[in-house]
Amino acid sequence: MKERLSFKRRYLPRTLFHLCNFIFFGLVLIAMLVPIYKVVVDSVEGAAKYGMNFWPSQPTLQAYKLILSSKSLYWPFVISCFTTIVGTFFGLLICTTAAYVLIHRELPGQKFLSYALLFTMIFSGGLIPTYLTMRSLKLVNTLWVVLLPGAVSVYNIMLMRNFFEAIPASLFESAELDGCTPMATFVRIVLPLSIPALASIGLFYAVSFWNEYLQYVIYITNTNLFNFQVKLRELIIDSTDIAGGQSYTKAVQNAVIVVATVPFMLVYPFIQRYFVTGITMGAVKE
Repeated sequence: MKERLSFKRRYLPRTLFHLCNFIFFGLVLIAMLVPIYKVVVDSVEGAAKYGMNFWPSQPTLQAYKLILSSKSLYWPFVISCFTTIVGTFFGLLICTTAAYVLIHRELPGQKFLSYALLFTMIFSGGLIPTYLTMRSLKLVNTLWVVLLPGAVSVYNIMLMRNFFEAIPASLFESAELDGCTPMATFVRIVLPLSIPALASIGLFYAVSFWNEYLQYVIYITNTNLFNFQVKLRELIIDSTDIAGGQSYTKAVQNAVIVVATVPFMLVYPFIQRYFVTGITMGAVKE
């Protein structure tokens, strides 16, 4: 009898916790999947219906054909791919080099630099001073106005610094004894050990550049430099004219959302293992 009571006291609270935890996250999962499912269903719905539809009554891919056949989206798609690839490269370059500098505590002014970067995370210059700065640097109406500010992310720099600090100090000492310069240590030791971190932060940069919208609206007036997101936004506004009828208007609007999210839905499974490892790496200091 005593053994049963001790068993219940020991394992029953834990079982109830796991059960409640399972129910809670199950509800969160449903709350996340239902809107996505609704968007997908509405994107292939040929009839003008509103509300929650669990299955399209008139399945059709006409909305996707209208989007993919729109030649006005081809060049913006190329621009989005270009800014995503180049911006992610510049972002990782700036992020890793800045973080590598900040982990050297013997560097004069290292603490001041760290606090100065943290200060920019709390206070910014504001929209108008930033616009005036970009204009004085002659970056307005160029893709550099999207690439350079987006590549400098203090949050990613601090995150990468934590990743670098998790690398054992003995490796740096061994490399120094073997005659490696700081740059050689960075290239041969730090970067290969930081692949999960690079994948995680690289994904952050890529998603940010791919979904960028505000920078183009504020700093770019040349329509030839608009990216995929801006053109898709215009497509949503003009969906009635493009669809040629009210029945396809809603389908086009939802198909635009699917088209904008599909690229990273296809890429994420291949870097998921690096992403999960990179998120937890550097979170705990021993």
